[in-house]
Amino acid sequence: MDLSKPSTQANLEAAFGGESMANRKYLFFADVAKQLGNSELAKLFRDTANQETEHAFAHFRLLHPELVVNDAASLSDAEKQTILSRCLELAIEGETYEYTMMYPEFAAQARTDRDGGAEGEFQGQIAESREHAELFRTAAHNFGLLTPVEHHHADRYSVALQQLQGLGEASEAAEPLPGQWICKVCGVIYNPAMGDPDSGIAAGTAFEAIPDDWHCPICGTRKANFIPYHPTALKTA
Repeated sequence: MDLSKPSTQANLEAAFGGESMANRKYLFFADVAKQLGNSELAKLFRDTANQETEHAFAHFRLLHPELVVNDAASLSDAEKQTILSRCLELAIEGETYEYTMMYPEFAAQARTDRDGGAEGEFQGQIAESREHAELFRTAAHNFGLLTPVEHHHADRYSVALQQLQGLGEASEAAEPLPGQWICKVCGVIYNPAMGDPDSGIAAGTAFEAIPDDWHCPICGTRKANFIPYHPTALKTA
């Protein structure tokens, strides 16, 4: 595959994104069908999702031929490390883009759409206006919450890459960051400096002071599924 032509690469990236989105969408549909008692339809969605995964993998292999492993047993340790390092580099690149550009830009746009010209149109449609405004408000809030999560992911990948390169060993900090707790399910980090105003938790509220019936603002899991946040660092000799 000739990736020297920008249009070909752009089309492959778009195809990979489309197939990847279809996979997650169909898995979501499968979960809905399962909850509604239609196991046959749930299986159809799951099977199709698996096929979409294979399509996405095929596109990704063309985009990144350096990651294609045909015979793992024939690779030297150095070659294996090169491939794994590239995987981590791409993961770091993606997570860093999300927390430095994508989510901040999405959050800013959501706030603009909620408070700007779109708000006037919403008010002219009453019920639909209120629904959309709430969706935009929630989107802005969620994007803001996910920014530190993606930062956390990128940091962990960076440490893993340095460990793979023999620069040290990954290790959790002995002491948690003061006041910060992380969700074991989705990785959202509760920061008392921000609180969770949408749930009635004012900025400055310590995690221990949050009511026991509070739930994670992203995944909805209960407070008991949060643990003190120990960032991962590289431990050198």
